[in-house]
Amino acid sequence: MSHEYYQEVVNDLEKLFITEIGYDVIIYVGENENIKEFHAHSPILCTRLQYFCAAFSNKWAEKKDGKFIFKKPNIPPQIFNIILRFIYCGKIDLTKLQGLDALELLIAVDELNIQTLIPCIQKYLNEHKDEFLYQNPIEIFEMVYQCELFTDLYNYYFEKICEEPDIIFNSENFVTIKEPLLELLLKRDDLNLDETIIWDSLIKWGLTQNPSIQQDFKKWDEEEINMMKKTLHRCIPLVRFHHMSQEDLHDKVFPLKTLLLKDVYNSLLTPNLKTNIIILPPRQSKSIYDSIIIDRKHFTTFASWIDRKDDSFYNLKNIPYKFKLLYRRSRDGNTSKAFHEKCDNIESTIVIAKITNTEQIVGGYNPLFWDKSENFKSTKDSFIFSFIDKNDYQSVKLGYPDENEYLSSIYCNENYGPTFGGGHDLFCQNDGTWASYRAYSYPRMFPPLVTFDVEDYEVFQVIK
Repeated sequence: MSHEYYQEVVNDLEKLFITEIGYDVIIYVGENENIKEFHAHSPILCTRLQYFCAAFSNKWAEKKDGKFIFKKPNIPPQIFNIILRFIYCGKIDLTKLQGLDALELLIAVDELNIQTLIPCIQKYLNEHKDEFLYQNPIEIFEMVYQCELFTDLYNYYFEKICEEPDIIFNSENFVTIKEPLLELLLKRDDLNLDETIIWDSLIKWGLTQNPSIQQDFKKWDEEEINMMKKTLHRCIPLVRFHHMSQEDLHDKVFPLKTLLLKDVYNSLLTPNLKTNIIILPPRQSKSIYDSIIIDRKHFTTFASWIDRKDDSFYNLKNIPYKFKLLYRRSRDGNTSKAFHEKCDNIESTIVIAKITNTEQIVGGYNPLFWDKSENFKSTKDSFIFSFIDKNDYQSVKLGYPDENEYLSSIYCNENYGPTFGGGHDLFCQNDGTWASYRAYSYPRMFPPLVTFDVEDYEVFQVIK
């Protein structure tokens, strides 16, 4: 009759890890003021890790007063403590690690060739990659850039940052980003950021690299100008000046013309002037969400509603639809004619309107198509909505057609913009004013005979 007491053995080894009784190995971990001394037992290190077995046999360690001495300056002490505990008793808890710690742990584990831990840590990093990036965007991005171990993570972060550049450019630590990474970002055609913001950010970054330069560029002397030129010489050619508005050029760029090449400045001052400079194309975001009213998360909510799911059923990774911008009032014209020219005879559209001087958005979904027929259309799959505050998902009201009134859930008329419901439950009038006359086809969401002063509205085709 046999009995197995694995847990008892693990507990005893953990006690040995804590008490350090009979240790014969001293390991100095970290560097400078962050050095910590660890004690260990050579038989356990050799038995558990091939790395230490090779280290002892190849005499990597010096011996002093009967103790083996190792130095691991490139591993942070808190990370080595996690690894040493794992070596002794096989225990590791990743849930308490922030992003930077998890990355450092994976680097150390790879160096010590602890193969059993690598996939475990990689899985943890993958599951929390967005959370970690938002915590420490600059530090995380630079760490995955520097280490080949994180190639997949680096590629993912690069795509995400190009889609959402505010993660980096609005970070309070933006000015600490290293030049090679900044240069790589500015080279990207899909960096979803206005060139004026890029230019302002670049000047701010350059000033931080040269604290002796005055903040007021009007007072710069020749030495200060040359210092900024030297600092920014690799990045300035990557700014797409030719795709900035004339107003922004005059307000933001021309006052700093001393930083530009003469040919570039002349070509901006006189657009038709023939020069040999290479004009980079405008940046084109790969994002499927081209809205100036809402952010990406709203589209995942709309997708969930379209499929009659819970608000958060879809996320940015599994959303099954693309949303193609068809019409934007501020871009295409504030008339029902402009709306019909852009949106008629296209199946499945969603409309979003922003109320002036508020964070409220209203709108609706038409799974059929708009036209000028002056007819009601029948569908149970349309809906209207209202966010009292577009940033507060608890403030949303959502309404599908009433079971008895769905026959008039959509109304088409050349004198109206998008119109939902037999009571004109929510619609856009010919002059661009939005209103709700009464609740008829949908649940009551607005007071009767209310009008909305709309700042802008957009219509998107919903593509499976």
